[in-house]
Amino acid sequence: MATSRANEILPVLEQDIVTGKLTPGTRLDETVLAEKFGVSRTPIREALNRLSTSGLVEIRPRRGAIVAAISVQDLMNMFEVMADLEALCARLAARRITPAEKEALRAAHVDCHALSGTENFDEYYVLNLRLHDLLYKASHNSFLEKQVCELRRRLSPHRRLQVRIPGRILASSNEHGALVKAVIDGDAALAEKLTRNHVAIQGERFTDFLATLPSHYLQASA
Repeated sequence: MATSRANEILPVLEQDIVTGKLTPGTRLDETVLAEKFGVSRTPIREALNRLSTSGLVEIRPRRGAIVAAISVQDLMNMFEVMADLEALCARLAARRITPAEKEALRAAHVDCHALSGTENFDEYYVLNLRLHDLLYKASHNSFLEKQVCELRRRLSPHRRLQVRIPGRILASSNEHGALVKAVIDGDAALAEKLTRNHVAIQGERFTDFLATLPSHYLQASA
């Protein structure tokens, strides 16, 4: 039950932090939050611990949890590494994917693409995660899969916001179509290139990404 309630509380706190409603340095008092959400302190503590693993919250001994400071440069560095890790997954997947995994990847893309003309942001985000998970598993490199999943957890709140950029669902789904085809066709070099471009934030996507961030990210970069 505590984990179930923590799962409900987590996205609310994530959203408040990445949109600037809760600014860096804000103390996250377990008792106050428990009263706000109408729960015991146990699911609050679990949610805060999970936010700590994603880098959004800093838990200090005997001082409790506070909202962590993070800059645009920090985020860009993480996205840069994420793009390379996912590109490597795609390259290996193109060489190692099994027939059953090909079918699962095709089906995942069909499900994502069905939402490409909608504004079902949260549903698309979940299906998008499923597609990328299949790509990681198809690399058949468990160490790489673990590393990319850990970094994805750090970036998850910001990737969730990206989906809400106008036109991003359609663009993302079209990019999925090309990279999925490359993986299934066994074109490792193309799969690597397309996946890196899909994950990396550059050009107009960088400007759009900045527009989703509250001002304190830019202040932290100064």
